[in-house]
Amino acid sequence: MRASFITNEVATGLRRNVSMTIAMILTTAISLALFGGGLLVVRMVDKSQDIFLQRVEVQVFLDDKLSASDPDCLQSECTSLRDSIKAMSGVDRVDYISKADAYHDAVTKTFANQPELASLVRQGALPASFKVRIGDQSRFSAVIDSIKGKPGVASVLDQRDLVNRVFSVLGGARDAAFAVALIQAVAAILLIANTVQVAAYTRRTEVTIMRLVGATRWYTQLPFLLEAVVAALVGAVLAIVGLIAAKGLFFDRALKELYGVNILAKITSADVLLVAPWLIVVGAVFAAVTGYVTLRYYVRE
Repeated sequence: MRASFITNEVATGLRRNVSMTIAMILTTAISLALFGGGLLVVRMVDKSQDIFLQRVEVQVFLDDKLSASDPDCLQSECTSLRDSIKAMSGVDRVDYISKADAYHDAVTKTFANQPELASLVRQGALPASFKVRIGDQSRFSAVIDSIKGKPGVASVLDQRDLVNRVFSVLGGARDAAFAVALIQAVAAILLIANTVQVAAYTRRTEVTIMRLVGATRWYTQLPFLLEAVVAALVGAVLAIVGLIAAKGLFFDRALKELYGVNILAKITSADVLLVAPWLIVVGAVFAAVTGYVTLRYYVRE
C-alpha cells in the first residue's frame, strides 16, 4: 500500500509539473553528456599518449668526424658507443642509420610529398645517427642525459616536447568540456532545487494532512526526492544516447583521418559503455543529494 502510494505520488508530481520536469531532464542530460564527453576525452588522451610514447624514439646524431671516418659503424669507437647505449637501463633497441640511409629516408619518406624540398637535400649532408627505442618511459631523461655526455655524440633529438604540446591541446579540450559541464551542473542544481520546492508547495495541503495523521517526515518527502531521481535517471539515459550518437556522428567522422594514421586512439563503443554507468550513478546521486538538501533546509512543513 505504501509503495503504491509513493509510486502514484511520484507519477502525479512528474505530470503536474511537466514543463519543469522536462527542463530538469534536459538540463541534467546536457550536464551529464558534457561530463561523459570529458571522460571520453580523458580516455582518448590516455590511450593516445600510450600510442605516442610507444613510438617515440630518441635520435642520437653522431659528430662529423665519426660519421665520416666510420660510415658503417664497424670500428670500435662507434660500436662501443652503440653497445654502451644499448646497455643502458630502459633501452630496448638501438638502430644505426648511416649518412646514406639518412639521405634515402629524407628523399623517400620525410619529403616524399615535397619534391622541391627533397631536391635541396644533398648526399652526405645529413649526419649518421642512432635511433634509440626506450621501453621504460620513466627512463627517458636519465638515458638522454647519459647519452649527451658521450664522445662522438653531436646532439640528441628528444620528441617528448612535441608529444607534450599535442597533449596540452587535448588536455585543454578536456578541461573546457569539464568547465562547461560544471556550469551546467550548477544550473541543474538550481533547477532541481526549484522543482522540488514547487512540487512540495503545490501539495502542501496533502502533506500537512498526512503529517497530522501520523505520517513521518521521510514518508511525506520521499515522493519529492524520487521525482528528482527519476528525472535525473531519464536525463542520464538521454546523455548516454547522446554520447553514442556523438561517437558515430562526430568523433568517428571528424577524427577519421587521425584514427587512420594512428595519431589519436579511437573512442570505441566499449569506452562509451565504460562511461555510461558513471553517468547513471552520478545523475542519481546528484539529484538525490540536491533534493534532500532542498527538502531539509527549505521545505520544513
